[in-house]
Amino acid sequence: MFDWLSLDWFTVSKLRSFHWENSYFLYGIVGIPIVMWLRGVFHGNSQKLSIVLVSKDTYSDWTAVLRWLFPISVFLSISLILMALARPQTIKDIKEQDAEAIDIMLAIDVSESMLEKDLLPNRLATAKMVAANFVKGRLQDRIGLVIFAGDAFTLCPITTDYELLYDFLGDISESSINTSGTAIGSALAVSINRLRESKSRSKVIILLSDGENTAGNLDPITAAKLSQAFGIKIYTIVVGKSQT
Repeated sequence: MFDWLSLDWFTVSKLRSFHWENSYFLYGIVGIPIVMWLRGVFHGNSQKLSIVLVSKDTYSDWTAVLRWLFPISVFLSISLILMALARPQTIKDIKEQDAEAIDIMLAIDVSESMLEKDLLPNRLATAKMVAANFVKGRLQDRIGLVIFAGDAFTLCPITTDYELLYDFLGDISESSINTSGTAIGSALAVSINRLRESKSRSKVIILLSDGENTAGNLDPITAAKLSQAFGIKIYTIVVGKSQT
């Protein structure tokens, strides 16, 4: 709270980091001791006379130290004034990262087979964890969420509100869609519909599923061709251990 009162402002490293707008005032600091020395030379006799007139008993060690308090205070005061006139400035360089945002749709399978426990605690929980970790690694991409079983629908449109995405991911369960089956083609179609009017140059669908297409009116191959026509890339993540 009171960082501006810190003595760190006067460390050598901090003073070197400043940009001095009127740096010529700093040369005046060097001249202060010279001026004070010349003053002592010209007024030395009068000072010696005043010391002789004062009784020796009135002087002690601490008064000898205090005698230097005035010149030191004058030196510091004038130095600070000159530093202020020199206008120290801190310049912060802000580098803009030319990182292109990507529009992404996560399509997550919530069919009954996703309750298999070959991945603990089950495939669906693993898929949700993978999706959450993926969102956590993004910075400015817009991400949406589609869930599917025998049917598919948009759970969350593309957004940069990642906290909202985490909430939706947490609410996903096997009962989110009552229609049985695995409609991969329908999931891709819903995702494509969300991305086809996107202005982003990079559009991606990430499909998380454990099985083959068993439901829906659209074949996944046809959906993939439609995705290619709209310049949308599809990446698949198979959830589950391979059966050997």
